[in-house]
Amino acid sequence: MNEAIATMQFNKVNVQIFRSGAELGAAAAMQAGTVITEAIQDHGRARIIIGTGNSQQNLVDSLVRISELEWNRIEVFHMDEYVGMKPTHPASFRRWLKTRLADYVHPRQIHYLHGDAIDIELECQRYGRLLAEGPIDLSFVGFGENGHIAFNDPHVADIEDPQLVKPVALDEKCRKQQVGEGHFPDLGSVPTHALTITCPVLLEASYMICSVPEGRKAEAVSNALTGPISSKCPASFVRTHDRAYVYLDVESAALL
Repeated sequence: MNEAIATMQFNKVNVQIFRSGAELGAAAAMQAGTVITEAIQDHGRARIIIGTGNSQQNLVDSLVRISELEWNRIEVFHMDEYVGMKPTHPASFRRWLKTRLADYVHPRQIHYLHGDAIDIELECQRYGRLLAEGPIDLSFVGFGENGHIAFNDPHVADIEDPQLVKPVALDEKCRKQQVGEGHFPDLGSVPTHALTITCPVLLEASYMICSVPEGRKAEAVSNALTGPISSKCPASFVRTHDRAYVYLDVESAALL
């Protein structure tokens, strides 16, 4: 059983703490499966945004094992991609989503954000139009070590952003995180820019499920849940959402 060892409430956010990242991911996937199934029952399909990267690995691995999910009725978006990066690069988020999810469950549609597009502004507009075609039922969100959600780092995050998708410069702490997670050999190898879905798009989803394991995220978790709601810690924006659920392990919850 993947039962929480503690629960907390911060503003509107329900927080559950688990013994391990594996238990966290399994529990988050179980709730996600329920949300997705209800969306399909209500309007015939589900539209979801999936975060990629280490913090979402246990969640996604558990999600694809839920046999009763009707993936032929699920439309998938991912959150961000490095500017100039090919989908074959080991650190590509498109590659991550394809190899960890799409190749296993074959969703009805999967929309990839092309960081290597010739015209970045046109690519942002294209992806924004796809997002705007209907409501988003669920967004999976991780917290960066600098408090970012998607690639909305503190210096570019805007809870009232007029854009749906935009190019951003990545701050140094964000880029160092990518090295620390093993995606790049050194800081110089990490791209300096990315494309990202903006904060309002993530927050407009009917549900948010935030999976945030590991001790290196403890400071960001504390800032997000107990500090001011501010772009200084974009993850704090989740506290304004009516149906946001944060899943932590004992290490990421250590400073609460």
